[in-house]
Amino acid sequence: MPITHSALLDPREIAALRAAVEAAEPAFLRDLERLVNTDCGSYTKAGVDAIGRWTAERLRALGGRVTSHPNDQGLGETVVAEFAGTDPHGPVLLCIGHMDTVFDEGTAEERPFEIQAGIATGPGVTDMKSGLLAGLYAIGALRDGIGGLPLARLVFVANPDEEIGSPVSSPHIRRLAADVDACLVLECARANGDIVSSRKGTLDLVITVNGRASHAGVEPEKGRSAILEAARIVTQLHALNGRWQGVTVNVGVIAGGTRPNVVAERCAMEVDIRAVTRDSLIEAEAAIRAITLPCVVPDVTAEIEETGRHWPMEKLERSGRLVDHAVGLAARLGFPLRDAATGGASDANTTAGMGVPTIDGLGPIGGLDHSPGEYLEVASIVPRTVLLAGLIATIGRDPEVGAWRARRVAAEADAGSRAGSGPAGAAVGTAQVAGHPGSRGQ
Repeated sequence: MPITHSALLDPREIAALRAAVEAAEPAFLRDLERLVNTDCGSYTKAGVDAIGRWTAERLRALGGRVTSHPNDQGLGETVVAEFAGTDPHGPVLLCIGHMDTVFDEGTAEERPFEIQAGIATGPGVTDMKSGLLAGLYAIGALRDGIGGLPLARLVFVANPDEEIGSPVSSPHIRRLAADVDACLVLECARANGDIVSSRKGTLDLVITVNGRASHAGVEPEKGRSAILEAARIVTQLHALNGRWQGVTVNVGVIAGGTRPNVVAERCAMEVDIRAVTRDSLIEAEAAIRAITLPCVVPDVTAEIEETGRHWPMEKLERSGRLVDHAVGLAARLGFPLRDAATGGASDANTTAGMGVPTIDGLGPIGGLDHSPGEYLEVASIVPRTVLLAGLIATIGRDPEVGAWRARRVAAEADAGSRAGSGPAGAAVGTAQVAGHPGSRGQ
């Protein structure tokens, strides 16, 4: 079905959304200053929870039903809000923003929020306090500008641990994403203004080599050098670069041994693997395991521990429809827009990996994330927040997106009925409920 933007959001509604966001811009900047000036690195639980309480309060004020989910890992609570829409037969949309940063406690005092010549700076100003706020203010603009959310339901997740791979929030995101029709992730746009339609997948491994210690001068023959074996593994892992298009393998941290006169008993390596497609990530992982196990140095063993995984965010066919909506809306708002691929992972990898149509980079424009030079273009706040609000409304009104839900619900009902008839049916039903891409026609 071709997209007719004018039929989904008329010019008066766009003007009303723009007016609502423009009127709220001073409050947006005050809120941004407050959030940026709160230390909330992923492991600074008190700061992340302070952001979480503030976000929960704002979500309630916007009409959301809010639940905060604690965890037993000493990390911040995951905040989830659900908003009833104005169309009970419409699609269900998931929005995700994260509250944590990569910065240590004390950074906010050292580099507080500041605006100079239209550029805002401070820890997390782009990644992703402004994106989180764009989500909140877009919901407010829809309420004030066009009378509500033209969806069946909108689910908003404020993630406390995205910068460390979302270990406590991912189970909530996966559970919620299993019953949505599209997902918008609120990381900021690329420095050139592009939104993100695909991201590399990531796999984090720790390879630990165990040898045998001995005196390096007196009885070296009794030792088994873990460092010698590790050197072989590092060399062969780096040789994998270039074997598959878009796949990178990097041993970024290595530590082993105790003293120069002791044959090293232990050596550990931290490995980062990135890939454009799920298949190439699987193949690269298999190659890494084949290189590592078994070891070449006699009597030496190795262990591989997976510490994090994000499947690639591949540009699904249905995600392309969301991109088309965003590009068309941007043109009506007076600026060009493109989608792009990027090498970093986000929560979009989780939802896209489940087969949920997903696009990312929908916050304001900024750059130099994770560095002291991180910045935000203040002039981008209004147009990008209007774009986000308009995109939510357009997705809600798109009959094709509504048809996705109808087809998926019917497929799941059919799978459920077949699951009751025998083991084969049960297996199909499990795959579909879990969000297998096949259940969404990707």
